[in-house]
Amino acid sequence: MPERREIRCLGIEARGRAFIWTYLEEPVGNGEFQLETLYSGFSAGTELTFFNGTNPHLRGGWNDQLGVFDPRAPATSYPVPFLGYMEVGRVIASRTSTVGVGEVVAMTYGHKTGHSAVADREFFVRLPGELDPLLGIYAAQMGPICANALLHAAADVHGSGALGLADGVRGRHVLVTGAGVVGLLTGLWARHLGAKEVAVADATPERLAAVEALGLVPVDDSEGTAWRLVKDRWPHEAADCGADVVFQCRARGSALATALRALRPQGTVIDLAFYQEGLPEVRLGEEFHHNGLSIRSAQISRVPRGLAFQWDRARLANETVSFLRACGELVLAHLITAVIPFEEAPAFVASLATREQHAIQSVFKVAA
Repeated sequence: MPERREIRCLGIEARGRAFIWTYLEEPVGNGEFQLETLYSGFSAGTELTFFNGTNPHLRGGWNDQLGVFDPRAPATSYPVPFLGYMEVGRVIASRTSTVGVGEVVAMTYGHKTGHSAVADREFFVRLPGELDPLLGIYAAQMGPICANALLHAAADVHGSGALGLADGVRGRHVLVTGAGVVGLLTGLWARHLGAKEVAVADATPERLAAVEALGLVPVDDSEGTAWRLVKDRWPHEAADCGADVVFQCRARGSALATALRALRPQGTVIDLAFYQEGLPEVRLGEEFHHNGLSIRSAQISRVPRGLAFQWDRARLANETVSFLRACGELVLAHLITAVIPFEEAPAFVASLATREQHAIQSVFKVAA
């Protein structure tokens, strides 16, 4: 009988403490394929909430039937053994005709050195041979999140008649609030799809430098004035200035307030942020009310109403691969700023949490 193999995993042992632990994985079974991980991307905006203890799942459970968090329901507790959703692996064994040995695929199985997948139950994306595997960290989940935001913008303009991701940004003035990974990918994608101009607001100098390097317009929001700069830059007609659409990608109430203030009347914020605290800066009786604005939440679990029969996760992933083929060199040069050996992951996560280290996109390298 083939031997079981040892898998190493990154998890959160307790608040403020990441750790690597191991388990034994059974040999590949019928209908399965086995991967060795090449790269695993770290999503700081989501995963540091478990490290810092701010994730809402630590306070209560999600009621899927009612669609609410319930503080009386069982919450996630420490240790949190699995994190991550941006993995790239090479197939090393297969007992299915669906995928062959040697293929490189993107999946969402967490920060692990390997994984066994059931071919007809788990989502995976084959990566074309010409695509750098490092870019594959975006193919299965993070890229589709951005694609879904663009789809929500298209649906906001055209409803169920939206035909493509470009329909919400083509020829329009686009603002992105927050120059993290999601914001930079979405902004670059909007420009690629034909936006008239794309500006990105942030307060971090390193991130503003990345915005400029990507060919987007950096807007310094260190003093909370980005909304005014956007309004001055994009006049339309009397009493009508600002962004046509804003993609809100920073989990701060101040960023959402900026997004609302920067919109032209009757504009829409497409909100991708993962908030963990209250939003005292968001005064819904001000711009939101007087300018007739809209906020649409765009998350990967839900495409716009009326478009589910045309759009699914696989199509969003395919659109991501096409985007990466076109813009991958820029992404590699300016978004992926730290590639760290897997063994150093716990210390690196701690340094991100304390802000001793800064990275736009950090990636754990597992296999050569």
